Amino acid sequence: MQLTAKEINFAETTFILSGKQRNSGYDVRIFTPNEEIPYAGHSALGTAFVLRKEILQDNAMENVILHFLGGSVEVNFHDEKSLLWMKQNEPKFGVKIDRYVMADILNVDVSQIDCQYPIQEVSTGLPVILVPLKSLVVAKEVQINKEKYFDLIEKITAKGIMVFTSETYEEVNDLNVRDFAEYYGIPEDAATGSSNGCLAEYLVKYRYFGIDKINMRVEQGYEIKRPSLLYKHAEEVGDKIDVFCKRKSGKYCEREMDRIIRGNENVIKNNIL
Repeated sequence: MQLTAKEINFAETTFILSGKQRNSGYDVRIFTPNEEIPYAGHSALGTAFVLRKEILQDNAMENVILHFLGGSVEVNFHDEKSLLWMKQNEPKFGVKIDRYVMADILNVDVSQIDCQYPIQEVSTGLPVILVPLKSLVVAKEVQINKEKYFDLIEKITAKGIMVFTSETYEEVNDLNVRDFAEYYGIPEDAATGSSNGCLAEYLVKYRYFGIDKINMRVEQGYEIKRPSLLYKHAEEVGDKIDVFCKRKSGKYCEREMDRIIRGNENVIKNNIL
């Protein structure tokens, strides 16, 4: 599976292990070009779309449960709007990072990091470091210092960094974000569902918008000329924060497996099939 993911070279490649259910759902594994990861938000939505439309061919299916290494999620289908949505796992808030350390990694002046809010590791299955910036100008200027980046991630669980600001390219949007995950072979991602879910929970916990319930439009990928739009809903319910991810899905491309694995047949048979 790792060889196939490296050959395809998408940010994430998912593998549905069987067309048969286990515990009312389907087992799925996710690989970046460099290694396996426990969970990814947009990969979950895309996998559910393919499972329903291409594999099970059941357009009446209203929801599906996917079992990932990082936990199980339920994806729901809304055909009238061609939308898929899912509730993300409960967040875990981890270590906080010194802003001077992060400024060196991002190659920005420390004064441009918004010190009203923490730089913190958050996870709903795949941890990410969230970094609040003061402006879109600064977000555009971010360039990861790889040496200092790898020095940091050796010491903590999270391997990705998401920077965000309330200044946006499009006035209708609420936030601009950039997501960097060189460790996984992803210099910059165009749309990161899991990290944006963590961000939604962070925004509610720290009252970034001054309220405990948010519906937001998040723009991502503009700096790499792959603009994406993500929809997130988050609200505080008792002592928990519920987060929902919503997005349209469709077929982007299709490849035959024999073309991907040609030349690696023995390795593939031993490790995948």
